[in-house]
Amino acid sequence: MVARPTLRWPDRRLRTPAEPVEEITEQIRATWADMIDTMEAMPGVGLAAPQIGVMLRLAVVDASDARGQAVRMANPEVLHASVQPRAHEEASPNLPGVSARIERPRAVTVRFLNEQGEVEERDFVGLWATSVQHQIDHLAGRMYFDRLSKVKRDMLLRKARKLAD
Repeated sequence: MVARPTLRWPDRRLRTPAEPVEEITEQIRATWADMIDTMEAMPGVGLAAPQIGVMLRLAVVDASDARGQAVRMANPEVLHASVQPRAHEEASPNLPGVSARIERPRAVTVRFLNEQGEVEERDFVGLWATSVQHQIDHLAGRMYFDRLSKVKRDMLLRKARKLAD
């Protein structure tokens, strides 16, 4: 497999909702493998397929200390989110050099198609939950900085533009 290049903001595909996955095929499994290689090369704790230009509802998350524990998800959706928030510094390879502290639910229950093509429900907590929610945002055409106030978002995007020049 191979680490793929990531799209650069403001590529319009990053604002386009991804298409649902109908079934888990060898092509889908190969895409997940490339996504894991790409995530590890960043290094990061998650990646959504639109970040590498694949417009399908696919995501991988690995927030383990040891690595090699990636969860492969197709069509992930949050069924339940805790009321207790957790703030974490988030970033994206699509907008390099900047990050922001984002508050999200501390725990989520997510339903998705797993690698075997079975519907699975799983609870994620802490950094795992943050990363899963971050990837689901990408699948909906949202970026982490959309969760900031307009002033903070504008400052972050200005800083990113300066770094890109």
